[in-house]
Amino acid sequence: MKTIAVIPARGGSKRLPNKNILMLGDLPLIVHSILYAKANNHLIDAIYVTTDDAAIKKIALSYNVNVIDRPSDISGDFEPTVSAVKHVIQTINEAVETVILLQPTNPLRPKTLLEDCINAYNEKTCDSVFTVSQSHHKLGKIENDKFEPFNYAPGQRSQDLEPLFFENGLLYIANATSVLNNEIMTTNGFPFKINHDFSTIDIDTQADLDYANYILEKSNLNLI
Repeated sequence: MKTIAVIPARGGSKRLPNKNILMLGDLPLIVHSILYAKANNHLIDAIYVTTDDAAIKKIALSYNVNVIDRPSDISGDFEPTVSAVKHVIQTINEAVETVILLQPTNPLRPKTLLEDCINAYNEKTCDSVFTVSQSHHKLGKIENDKFEPFNYAPGQRSQDLEPLFFENGLLYIANATSVLNNEIMTTNGFPFKINHDFSTIDIDTQADLDYANYILEKSNLNLI
């Protein structure tokens, strides 16, 4: 039984074309996740990039990681990520116990995050671990052109808000059985809290990429 890292990278992207191979700092976006996985090779038995794109495949192979050709029927805009991860498990000829999902669009991860999440996964009675960050926004709903506060009362100080958290996408861990049942975040999953500038970076637009480059440059980050 083994632990694998899966990096899903489609070629198609409507809002930011070819985003997975655009430059973040001195490296294509996808390479940040590849190098993060390779830097944690003491925790990972094999690294797989799953893609439908020839350019992404070429880059991944140049970094000596495994590439799974993703079929077109699970490469569409509305296909959930778990479909690609499940396909990897079903394609490789080895028994998989644990899957680590690294999304290329969330590239700025603290050095110790994976090890910390693996430790939590091993210590908790759970089938998955996923990273979350606290929201400090005053949130509400708009119904019939009226704003209805959701997590606060008008006039309440932001520091007194009830803690609410968002799934930040930095890292997921799940057992293979759950993935084969189309789950990465399971009902008994453990939310691993992380709060810093990295957690807000999710690259889907040019503005997101520009901001990530700014953070990378100004913070002088050494993540791997």
